Amino acid sequence: MKRIIGNLLLFGLVVAVVSFFVAPAVAFFGIRSAAQADDVASLQRLIDYGAVRQSLRPQLSGRAETLTPAPSFMEDPIGAVRRQFEVAAAPAGPDPDAFLTPDALDGLMRGQGRYAIVQSAATMPEDAEPAPLPGPKYWGINLARLAVTDEGGSETIFTFERRGPFEWKLVHIGLPDGPTPAAPVQAPAAGAKK
Repeated sequence: MKRIIGNLLLFGLVVAVVSFFVAPAVAFFGIRSAAQADDVASLQRLIDYGAVRQSLRPQLSGRAETLTPAPSFMEDPIGAVRRQFEVAAAPAGPDPDAFLTPDALDGLMRGQGRYAIVQSAATMPEDAEPAPLPGPKYWGINLARLAVTDEGGSETIFTFERRGPFEWKLVHIGLPDGPTPAAPVQAPAAGAKK
């Protein structure tokens, strides 16, 4: 009897450990599935829209200085003030909300990179086509990165952050290098509030 209870406890522990480490991949496939089904409620549970939007803005601006941290006012007051004027005078880049629509998220998860925003539901590849599988880039206790590689070898990197024992949220999307095409004008995604 003790052996059966010990085996059950060991089995339960193995299942918990495997679930603990597989949860980011489950979140990735959950986002892909919700995006294909236009399930906005599920996307809101799986994506931290504010963090993803903040991660996309510097990538879409096309300016290298937006990727570096701003100088501290205490250490470099002139540089800090100059940076504020540069940011205010900078031309606005593409809207990050264009990447947060279900169609664009589906395209990103299929490895379309920056071109995911020009796709629409009518021009998306058939769901019968197998979407590329994500590959692990980094796997930690509280952070995981998965990458989807397109046909040209460019990677779109998805960063997930632990929000509970088995709950992971998408907090960052790393777009491949290159120019961003102009997005078609469309209504913003639900949950993509500014």
